[in-house]
Amino acid sequence: MDNPIISWLFDTDAVRVCPEGRPYWYTSGKLGPFYINTHFLCGGEETSLGLLHDIEAEASRRPIGLPGVIDNKLHALAQANERYGLLIAKLVEQAEEMQAQHPDGGFDAISGGERRDFFFSLPIARALRLPHVSIFKNLFTVYSDAQGDAVPATREMLEGKRVLHIADLVTEASSFIRAWIPAIERLGARIVSALVVVDRDQGGEAALAKAGVPLRSLVKVDAGLFDEAVAQGKLTAAQGDMARGFLASPEGFMREFLRHHPGFLQEQIALGGRAKERAERCIAMGFDKL
Repeated sequence: MDNPIISWLFDTDAVRVCPEGRPYWYTSGKLGPFYINTHFLCGGEETSLGLLHDIEAEASRRPIGLPGVIDNKLHALAQANERYGLLIAKLVEQAEEMQAQHPDGGFDAISGGERRDFFFSLPIARALRLPHVSIFKNLFTVYSDAQGDAVPATREMLEGKRVLHIADLVTEASSFIRAWIPAIERLGARIVSALVVVDRDQGGEAALAKAGVPLRSLVKVDAGLFDEAVAQGKLTAAQGDMARGFLASPEGFMREFLRHHPGFLQEQIALGGRAKERAERCIAMGFDKL
């Protein structure tokens, strides 16, 4: 049976696979055949980028007011956009199941990290009628009660509380380990479970398990994801092969591409800008010596 979330990921370009011979640059200076922008599920690229702009503006202007403003916008979007509304319903269903199965009696609050987590954490907190803890990049935290009233989070509010963290995407769980888990622990609470839309299957689940945080995801980026996308007609067979090859060996994919395109790095340097910066990082890592 087709997984509708896989269709939605490709229909909204939340997962975008390159044409043959035109891989994407990653910030690290490495190349790969696909990008994942989970927040595009919120009505497509234009709508989601507009919401990101709103989040950034509220975060810089008045972070305490951000949860209420953004939550109202997301609630209206979920009512207007059937796909996003169904996705939130699926996340809520998973959160309720996790709540019922949790050995310590469930969760007392939902948390989400700036910026993209808010697309999913705020609507789930609203649906479950639970407080929400917004964690900003500078680790400032805002506590919103079930009625939407927001104040700076304090230890008195959260001492001993169990928190479910909602994220758009997990890769290696570095944001969890570096920021989200410590921020909640400083408030006397603990993240006891995590729920994400997409797990990139690059070690995040194991890292969170080591930290005592079990992970659940709606979709895992594995060979099966691309097999189903090809079966649904969302990708060509060649695109599916590229993506599976990358999953099997990211560095092998990159070395094979550069071996067959010997002038690629110099062409990218000639373009200037980000392409030049990333090609130079690639060279610094020794990938030009093939």
